[in-house]
Amino acid sequence: MGMDRKIEKKKWPPKKIALIGSVVIFVFLVVYFLGFKLTKSTLNVRTDRITISTVERGPFQEYIPVMGNVLPIYQHYLDAAEGGRVEEIYLEAGTFVEKGDRILKLTNTNLLLDIMWREAELFQQSNNLRNTRLSMEQYRLQLSQQLAEIENQLQQQKRTYERYKELIKDDLISKHEFELARDQYEFLIKKKELTIESQKNDLEFRQSQIDALEASLQRMQDNLVIVKQKQENLTIRAPVSGHLTALDAELGEAKSQGQRLGQIDVLEGFRVRAGIDEHYIARIEKGRTGEFDFAGKSYQLIVKTIYPEVRDNRFEVDLEFVGEEPEGITRGQTLHIRLELGDISEGILLARGGFYQTTGGNWAYVVDESGSLASKRRIRLGRQNPQVYEVLEGLAPGEKVITSSYENFGNMERLVLK
Repeated sequence: MGMDRKIEKKKWPPKKIALIGSVVIFVFLVVYFLGFKLTKSTLNVRTDRITISTVERGPFQEYIPVMGNVLPIYQHYLDAAEGGRVEEIYLEAGTFVEKGDRILKLTNTNLLLDIMWREAELFQQSNNLRNTRLSMEQYRLQLSQQLAEIENQLQQQKRTYERYKELIKDDLISKHEFELARDQYEFLIKKKELTIESQKNDLEFRQSQIDALEASLQRMQDNLVIVKQKQENLTIRAPVSGHLTALDAELGEAKSQGQRLGQIDVLEGFRVRAGIDEHYIARIEKGRTGEFDFAGKSYQLIVKTIYPEVRDNRFEVDLEFVGEEPEGITRGQTLHIRLELGDISEGILLARGGFYQTTGGNWAYVVDESGSLASKRRIRLGRQNPQVYEVLEGLAPGEKVITSSYENFGNMERLVLK
């Protein structure tokens, strides 16, 4: 018979092996991340090839860069007040013109025919008025004669009546004869009154006809003056003295009413016309200032006019020089302007640099206190101007940041500065 065998207890149970294995793996991973990974994510960088900027607290003024074109402060546009064909061109673009100088002449056949027709109509109306006035004078003379006859009859009848009044007292005439003389006298008095009233009304009516004809004739004369002024407007003259910088006209070319024909620049000074992204339309106000550099000096501009119409996602403003204009500046020149957007405010500021193209302002390499290591850190930037970014989160005044381009750093977590 076999004897029972004593089973020895195992020194390394599976649970213990698993626990030890886990610890070993954990240690290995820690060593890997601290050692191998660290060396993989670190890059040596020479400090003479990068720019390190210090985060500062200070006044912040938001600017936007805009392009402006230099224009004369006064520009007068030549438009066709009336349509027509170009008949003559007296001056060429580029010449200096004096106020009142003829520049070009248009011809308009319809306008000429209109003037001829209006002149004929005016002549006919003038004849009508003259004939009506003559008729009125003849009628007035006729009425005067009529009234004179009645006056004469009345005077004769008055004498008869006065005489009969005396005769009837002595019964030298019959009562019937006296009454006939009296009635005839009273009838002639009434007739004279009615004739005067009738003549007055008739003359007033005829005078109103003459007044209406005169008013109509005056309107015709005024209209003819206006049409003749239109004919005068076919000759385009310089409204001011200056340089005829543009003239768009060829002999025989048809021009419609209101069409732009040219431009005269009055070179008494300059202004700047700038196009700005419509995103800023609510933030640009009259009185905002801008700066630009020219021939080694800085000059100031001020917004004078805002044109709110948006074209191709841009609107335009006119700026004028504050103080003296730069010597040597010319029409058509392009200026790079730093235009302010708001009032000065206190903020944490970081110098602008090439790092923004890589990070979009979401992170940056921040240098530690030793100055030998720079690590990635999440940050948040806000407004900007041509010199600095406004820091909203992630950086404190006094910290140092690599602000030059990150193009050669790949996706490194740390940079060792040599």
